[in-house]
Amino acid sequence: MKTAKLIVMYPQPTDQEVFEHRYASEHVPMAVEKLAGKTKFVASLITSSVGQHPAPFHRIAEVYFPSMQALEECLNSPGGQETAGHAVEISTGGTPTFLIAEVESFDF
Repeated sequence: MKTAKLIVMYPQPTDQEVFEHRYASEHVPMAVEKLAGKTKFVASLITSSVGQHPAPFHRIAEVYFPSMQALEECLNSPGGQETAGHAVEISTGGTPTFLIAEVESFDF
Protein backbone atom coordinates (compact mmCIF):
# COMPACT_ATOMS: atom_id res chain seq x y z
CA MET A 1 0.00 0.00 0.00
CA LYS A 2 1.25 3.46 -0.87
CA THR A 3 1.59 6.03 1.84
CA ALA A 4 0.38 9.62 1.56
CA LYS A 5 1.56 13.05 2.55
CA LEU A 6 0.24 16.54 3.01
CA ILE A 7 2.54 19.23 1.63
CA VAL A 8 2.19 22.81 2.83
CA MET A 9 4.20 25.43 0.93
CA TYR A 10 4.49 28.82 2.61
CA PRO A 11 5.22 31.88 0.44
CA GLN A 12 7.91 34.35 1.46
CA PRO A 13 6.58 36.09 4.61
CA THR A 14 6.27 39.84 4.90
CA ASP A 15 8.11 39.62 8.24
CA GLN A 16 10.40 36.60 8.33
CA GLU A 17 11.30 36.95 12.02
CA VAL A 18 7.66 37.03 13.15
CA PHE A 19 6.74 34.13 10.88
CA GLU A 20 9.65 31.98 12.09
CA HIS A 21 8.82 32.68 15.73
CA ARG A 22 5.14 31.76 15.31
CA TYR A 23 5.99 28.74 13.15
CA ALA A 24 8.44 27.31 15.71
CA SER A 25 6.62 28.24 18.92
CA GLU A 26 2.98 27.79 17.87
CA HIS A 27 2.52 25.91 14.63
CA VAL A 28 4.97 23.03 14.89
CA PRO A 29 3.80 22.08 18.42
CA MET A 30 0.18 22.29 17.22
CA ALA A 31 0.91 20.03 14.24
CA VAL A 32 2.72 17.52 16.44
CA GLU A 33 -0.15 17.44 18.92
CA LYS A 34 -3.23 17.69 16.71
CA LEU A 35 -2.50 15.95 13.39
CA ALA A 36 -3.77 12.49 14.30
CA GLY A 37 -2.40 9.49 12.44
CA LYS A 38 0.77 11.11 11.14
CA THR A 39 3.92 9.01 10.93
CA LYS A 40 6.49 11.70 10.15
CA PHE A 41 6.73 15.50 9.96
CA VAL A 42 9.44 17.20 7.89
CA ALA A 43 9.84 20.99 8.04
CA SER A 44 12.18 22.43 5.40
CA LEU A 45 13.52 25.97 5.29
CA ILE A 46 14.12 26.92 1.66
CA THR A 47 17.56 28.52 1.34
CA SER A 48 17.73 29.07 -2.42
CA SER A 49 16.02 28.31 -5.70
CA VAL A 50 17.39 27.14 -9.02
CA GLY A 51 16.49 29.71 -11.68
CA GLN A 52 14.12 31.79 -9.52
CA HIS A 53 15.32 34.62 -7.34
CA PRO A 54 14.07 34.93 -4.72
CA ALA A 55 12.68 31.46 -4.09
CA PRO A 56 8.87 31.46 -4.32
CA PHE A 57 8.52 29.58 -1.02
CA HIS A 58 10.05 30.19 2.40
CA ARG A 59 9.12 26.87 4.06
CA ILE A 60 7.73 23.55 2.91
CA ALA A 61 6.22 21.19 5.45
CA GLU A 62 5.54 17.53 4.68
CA VAL A 63 3.31 15.46 6.94
CA TYR A 64 3.30 11.73 6.20
CA PHE A 65 0.46 9.26 6.79
CA PRO A 66 0.21 5.47 6.40
CA SER A 67 -2.61 5.81 3.84
CA MET A 68 -4.67 8.33 1.91
CA GLN A 69 -7.61 7.45 4.15
CA ALA A 70 -5.63 8.35 7.27
CA LEU A 71 -4.59 11.67 5.71
CA GLU A 72 -8.18 12.51 4.75
CA GLU A 73 -9.47 11.57 8.21
CA CYS A 74 -6.87 13.85 9.77
CA LEU A 75 -7.71 16.78 7.49
CA ASN A 76 -11.42 16.42 8.26
CA SER A 77 -10.88 16.19 12.02
CA PRO A 78 -11.19 19.19 14.36
CA GLY A 79 -7.42 19.07 15.00
CA GLY A 80 -6.66 18.96 11.28
CA GLN A 81 -8.99 21.87 10.57
CA GLU A 82 -7.53 23.92 13.44
CA THR A 83 -3.96 23.27 12.31
CA ALA A 84 -4.72 24.14 8.66
CA GLY A 85 -6.45 27.33 9.78
CA HIS A 86 -3.44 28.27 11.88
CA ALA A 87 -1.14 27.69 8.89
CA VAL A 88 -3.19 30.22 6.92
CA GLU A 89 -3.22 32.66 9.85
CA ILE A 90 0.56 32.75 10.32
CA SER A 91 1.37 32.91 6.59
CA THR A 92 1.84 36.66 6.22
CA GLY A 93 3.10 36.47 2.62
CA GLY A 94 -0.16 35.04 1.31
CA THR A 95 -2.16 31.85 1.61
CA PRO A 96 0.00 28.72 1.76
CA THR A 97 -0.42 26.10 -0.93
CA PHE A 98 -1.79 22.78 0.34
CA LEU A 99 -1.09 19.65 -1.72
CA ILE A 100 -1.92 15.99 -1.20
CA ALA A 101 0.35 13.33 -2.68
CA GLU A 102 0.71 9.57 -2.94
CA VAL A 103 4.20 8.57 -1.89
CA GLU A 104 6.50 5.98 -3.42
CA SER A 105 9.93 5.72 -1.84
CA PHE A 106 13.10 4.37 -3.40
CA ASP A 107 16.11 3.76 -1.18
CA PHE A 108 19.59 3.63 -2.66
